[in-house]
Amino acid sequence: MIYLNIVGSFNGSLDGIPIAYKDLFCTSSLPTTCGSFMLKDFKSPFNATVVNSLEEAGAIMVGKTNMDEFGMGAANVYSAYGPVYNPQSILFDENHFEENDGERRVAGGSSGGSAAAVASGMCFAALGSDTGGSVRLPASYCGVVGFKPSYGQCSRWGLIAYANSLDTVGILSRTVNDAQIIYDVISKYDVNDSTSITPEVRSINSSIPSFFKLNSNTNDLRGLRIGVPKEYFVSELSESIIDLWKKGISYLKSHGASIVSVSCPNTRHALSAYYILALSEASSNLARFDGVRYGYRNEDSNQKDGLIYADTREIFGKEVKKRIILGTYTLTAGSYGNYFLRAQKIRRMIKSDFDRVFKRPNPLHPIKKDLKFDDDNKVDVLITPVAISTAPKVEDCLTTNVNNFVNTYVNDVLVMPASLAGIPAISIPFGVSSIDGYPIGLQLIAQYGDENTLLGVAKVLEKGAN
Repeated sequence: MIYLNIVGSFNGSLDGIPIAYKDLFCTSSLPTTCGSFMLKDFKSPFNATVVNSLEEAGAIMVGKTNMDEFGMGAANVYSAYGPVYNPQSILFDENHFEENDGERRVAGGSSGGSAAAVASGMCFAALGSDTGGSVRLPASYCGVVGFKPSYGQCSRWGLIAYANSLDTVGILSRTVNDAQIIYDVISKYDVNDSTSITPEVRSINSSIPSFFKLNSNTNDLRGLRIGVPKEYFVSELSESIIDLWKKGISYLKSHGASIVSVSCPNTRHALSAYYILALSEASSNLARFDGVRYGYRNEDSNQKDGLIYADTREIFGKEVKKRIILGTYTLTAGSYGNYFLRAQKIRRMIKSDFDRVFKRPNPLHPIKKDLKFDDDNKVDVLITPVAISTAPKVEDCLTTNVNNFVNTYVNDVLVMPASLAGIPAISIPFGVSSIDGYPIGLQLIAQYGDENTLLGVAKVLEKGAN
């Protein structure tokens, strides 16, 4: 698809390119609701830094996309404005103009609106946010590319927070090259964002050797070592996904890559650690929406002394309320040590697992002068599935059935470790399920700051897609 700016002068590398934004990026021209009635009338006085960067490059904002309320969900069914339907399920439905929610599939969350917009051809690319897989999971479900850069590479200023230490600006597009075009524009240091990677660290990172800096032939993977973490063979994985995972591994091997079995033993703790940390941070962040400083204010509350805050909180959806309660509990004096601090320790252990298996050193840590970059026991990237299944049905995600309720949380199990470690990961559409015909994505994960190798391998892998 080609977009042209027919009238006017050339404005930049993205001149005339239509981009959509997840509805938690502040924009001065359109409301920013975070999928919640709490912010239904909120209009930001400024743009998020990444929005400004894209507009300065000539991109055109075509709209804001639906999302799980405040980013809390894995299926995009918890928006105050209704669920996001997977475009594939609408294409498969002969009666797609009629209401048929029973057969509709979810787009994935929480950036489902952005994934659906790209998959249906509404825009060239869309921005989302990835806290625990919220870009990669929808990408897999909808059959598009979902790229989560290293934490701090892209400014979070103007992105309404869910969990500050985890939130990462993500990109959804049709191809890896398209994602890289957007990434090159928004990957900049921002003085307004305290978590933005400093120029000094960026300089150190660029000086560290990586595979494609040392190898100019982007299709020749000889010398590249790809790890297959055994802990990602979870029992819930469907046979179709395992088969495509094996095909992806074989395809990369056919291009010269060496395949190595690796172990990330603390991966099994990632799901529980994530939900403790993310919900704790969410509880703290959402405390500001008290009807006085931010958020909806019930006018009737003016007549009820002491009830302004309580009435305001009623506007939150059920899922958000549940997560606030759980997060608040883990931060209480009696639970803080048993839950929050232990989860932080597990997070550090998960980071150490990745540092141990990757050949390239982590630029955030002191680099030893005598460090060898050709350690035969280490790898350049990891390859894993993205999700344990194809997109589930909307009605299954909305049901009160205990098993389905638990599954909505378990769906993130393969994408959360990279989020906890803050390292880059990407979902590449690699085929469809032999059972239901819905898209399946494969995930590549690289060392912190090694987007160059990650995107290079991803470009090779996407050529082997069915």
